[in-house]
Amino acid sequence: MSDETAIKARMNQWTVGLAAGLPDGGFVRFASEMARTMDDGDNMRLIPMVTRGTTSNIADLLYLRGVDVAITYADAFDFYAKQAGLANINDRIRYVLRFFISDVHIYAREEFKTLQDLKGQKIAVGTAGVAAAHTGPLIFRRLGIDIQPVAVGGPVALEKLHKGEIAAMVYVASKPGEVFSGMKTADPGFHFVPIPYTKQFADFYYPTAIKAETYPALLAPDTSIETIAVPSVLAVYNWKPGSDRADRVNRFVDTLFSNLGRLQQPPFHPGWKDLNLEAQVPGWQRYPYVETVLERMKKDADIGLPPAATGGLSQQQRSDAFLESQAKASSKAERDELYRSFLEWSRKQRK
Repeated sequence: MSDETAIKARMNQWTVGLAAGLPDGGFVRFASEMARTMDDGDNMRLIPMVTRGTTSNIADLLYLRGVDVAITYADAFDFYAKQAGLANINDRIRYVLRFFISDVHIYAREEFKTLQDLKGQKIAVGTAGVAAAHTGPLIFRRLGIDIQPVAVGGPVALEKLHKGEIAAMVYVASKPGEVFSGMKTADPGFHFVPIPYTKQFADFYYPTAIKAETYPALLAPDTSIETIAVPSVLAVYNWKPGSDRADRVNRFVDTLFSNLGRLQQPPFHPGWKDLNLEAQVPGWQRYPYVETVLERMKKDADIGLPPAATGGLSQQQRSDAFLESQAKASSKAERDELYRSFLEWSRKQRK
């Protein structure tokens, strides 16, 4: 094997491609932060990719060379399972983490009190690739309400709404949504339309509420509007166990979980602190190796070592954590067991 051939093999062995989203979308930041913290030379390299949007990231994960990981929304499965006819998508794609929950906002002229009132109306659903462009029409379709979707979003949609060119706008974002949080005064003649949580939404969504404390200029104190929320998902392709691609995904999982502690510190996005590692995603199955990692993390915690969720520690920090736990041990046998566990844990982290 020539030197260049060896370099090529080494550089590609543990390189993972991540389909992130649109260049101005929030998930590109999270992908970039993962890449920064997870970089371990030839042992792990994460390459974030700017894509056509979170919904199309599913197609990238299925068909685009070099993509093993993607960020998407849970209800993207609806399109691929029902409209694209991929009945086995649950077996081919699994989730690693439930990422961040995004609320569905439907903001309308005040004469439209309910979703049914919007039948036949022009509704802004965002530009191609954004969450609202998929979730908005899907909500109305599930309720049997025909609308005229308009492909504009954000501030442009809000301007059209105020001019009377559209009846309502759909906006999907983690709270507080930037479009509405920037409104510092009341907006007479406009309001949030409730989305009752019904059986039509039980597969991918959660019930939630838009509260006055989130948008004090738009809602009266101590009031709220019921709506639904859609989780975003860190997804991986479910490669055959033992294959090179499966090993690569497994290493990605190990490296991510061992660096979550770093991601939860400044200057990284504060949303990392809200992750619940054991949270489930409606309509999805978890990538099996993640359960193995979570069990290992629990064992680490049981012996007093820092859990993988607070990983990314230096060897000195790991050693300090061990010494602290050893000082609490009540017997030599317990200290010896802690020491053996520490050595084994450290060995695994270096793999």
